[in-house]
Amino acid sequence: MAAYKVFFKASVEKDLRAFPKKDVIRILRQIDPLAINPRPPGCEKLPGQERYRVRQGMYRIVYSIQDFNLTVWIVRVGNRRDVYRK
Repeated sequence: MAAYKVFFKASVEKDLRAFPKKDVIRILRQIDPLAINPRPPGCEKLPGQERYRVRQGMYRIVYSIQDFNLTVWIVRVGNRRDVYRK
């Protein structure tokens, strides 16, 4: 199985700056394994979208998978209430 490359949307950096450093480290540790398995146990496909989400404590990581390019794009990181707002 080939490894996926993980990319971050530019706005994700801004999202991460708002969180405590210890939480950012935990979030990044949750993102790293997505390069090997972008659909890990516990991930959920968002209804009506081609995006998935995985939980890290009170935070949600929303991402999209492009299987043909072997890429994972981190689209948004936020707490459970704010992550689905546009």
